[in-house]
Amino acid sequence: MARTCYLGPSFPEPELDLTPWPGVKQKPLGTDAAEFLADQLANGMIVGLFQGRVEAGPRALGNRSILASPLEAGVVERLNATVKFREPFRPFAPMVTAVRAREFFTLGQDAPYMSMASQVTDAARERIPAIVHANGTARLQTVTAAQNPFMHQVLEAFARRTGVPVLINTSLNVKGKPICGTPEMALDCLANSGLDALLLEGRWITK
Repeated sequence: MARTCYLGPSFPEPELDLTPWPGVKQKPLGTDAAEFLADQLANGMIVGLFQGRVEAGPRALGNRSILASPLEAGVVERLNATVKFREPFRPFAPMVTAVRAREFFTLGQDAPYMSMASQVTDAARERIPAIVHANGTARLQTVTAAQNPFMHQVLEAFARRTGVPVLINTSLNVKGKPICGTPEMALDCLANSGLDALLLEGRWITK
């Protein structure tokens, strides 16, 4: 059932003409893209991710997402101020491997569509307070290898580096704009926000 959330159009790896975005650089990534992305996130980068089919529904679930480490000091403030351009109190939701969700969340069931709020455990409050809302809950997304193989690989790789299988996940857009449905929209988002980089269909794009 979890696979049905990715119903929108997909874009094959494009031949990207970056002329409209001066100063933007790209390099292709190989089969180690998940490990590479996990490295960048563990080092504090905020990264847009554009891959596969667009999510159907109200939430970004790893195909049109902005990802960040919940361990990074000030990450929520930075996301709100320089990437999403929204009020500083606005929270961000976590994504977590389903097999380790109970270490951090008390929901007790899978939540593949980021549609349910959960109380958090003491481990979450101590290690990843950035994803805990003011009321002590988090609206989590659980991820399995069957649901989203790439994101599951990224979360596992991030956990190997940090001990925490959790990432901040918010939609790939800025305030007042729709979720990025085309590569051009994603590149505009990179160019006009505080995103550090964009992983677009196997290409690592920086400015």
